[in-house]
Amino acid sequence: MKKPIAKCSAAECCDVAASDAKGRLWQDEDEELAALAKALGHPARVKIVRYLLAQEEGTCICGDICEQVPLAQSTVSQHLKMLKRAGVIHGRVDGPRICYCVDRARLQRLKELLGAL
Repeated sequence: MKKPIAKCSAAECCDVAASDAKGRLWQDEDEELAALAKALGHPARVKIVRYLLAQEEGTCICGDICEQVPLAQSTVSQHLKMLKRAGVIHGRVDGPRICYCVDRARLQRLKELLGAL
């Protein structure tokens, strides 16, 4: 089943198909739910997603996130990598930094999967 293209709320952020960050289409809804749950399975990752959702412009750079999450920059980067891998967030290179945004369609999909339990 092909999923719609998801856009971030900021026009300049990113435009990526909503399967997962590596382009895999899910074989099973249970696998999809497990992958999304794993991505949000750490309090720091939940805080990152909440912070990104609260941003007016919908995008944020890693340095801004590090100010909100009491972890080292390298640890925050690893959490961002996990969220990107599951397709929960997207990153767009902007010179020497990466701007991150939440894929709201993926969060909606998570709500649907949880509602179907």
